[in-house]
Amino acid sequence: MNKIAGILLLLGAFCFGQQNQDIEKPIRNLFLGMKNADPELLKSAFSENAVLQTIAKDGTVKNESIQDFIASVSKFSTGDLEERILVDAVHTDGNLASVFTPYSFYLKGKFSHCGANSFQLVKQNSDWKIQYVIDTRRKDNCREIK
Repeated sequence: MNKIAGILLLLGAFCFGQQNQDIEKPIRNLFLGMKNADPELLKSAFSENAVLQTIAKDGTVKNESIQDFIASVSKFSTGDLEERILVDAVHTDGNLASVFTPYSFYLKGKFSHCGANSFQLVKQNSDWKIQYVIDTRRKDNCREIK
């Protein structure tokens, strides 16, 4: 009986791990697209009506259009932008996922700032897409992610 329980536990862990990889794929593609200044890969990470926001130091929330974000990233050269993340938490319910990722950001190889991203993803036509992302940005109390 213990062998059956162990096998079921391993199978469940494998399936959960695969589900997380599928959920994380558009997030990883977002940051790979930034690093490679690849507008098509960036665009593929987002749903059609995605929302992008940043929380300013004073607490106000600033909106940025996905198109403007992609256009600004596309002006950089490959390797100029690198955002290193840790996937801190993944929560799911059906076609909805929430992912929290602390990050450190590097501009042309030099540490620039850190913060956290909060992603809301939706599963559409068997693919996960970023529907909403909001982030914080700061230069102090940073833990650089390797």
